[in-house]
Amino acid sequence: MYKALLHAHSGLRYLVLFLLITLLIRSFNKWKTQQTFDKGDESLSRLNVLVMHLQWMIGLALYFISSKVWFDAATMKNALLRFFTLEHPLMMMVAVVILTIGHVKAKRSDSFLSHKKLFIYNLIGLIIILISIPWPFRELLGAGWF
Repeated sequence: MYKALLHAHSGLRYLVLFLLITLLIRSFNKWKTQQTFDKGDESLSRLNVLVMHLQWMIGLALYFISSKVWFDAATMKNALLRFFTLEHPLMMMVAVVILTIGHVKAKRSDSFLSHKKLFIYNLIGLIIILISIPWPFRELLGAGWF
């Protein structure tokens, strides 16, 4: 079960990133051309938040069964354990909250300013996500591409 959840969590990150980047490009273009916030925009934003929440729930399940999560005094002295026990889940939780707030604020209005709100909140969320993913080139963390 652990391997299946880990692969789902690792693979789903690419869908999250694709949706976020698509949403950022779309909201930026519609904000600059002053187009109204329509049902399609709201649906894409909702899908983005839904997939991000699914990713968070899988990550939460992994948090409680992973061998990389320890709760003892040595955790803060070990960069790998500290990352997976504290840094990664905390930053991802912040990103989920920011994306959710952005979605809620954007759907409250149908003006082009909704696109601005969506763009700013999603850009902040994307930056936090990119920083907190254990990319393969971060050798200390030992994670793969998938």
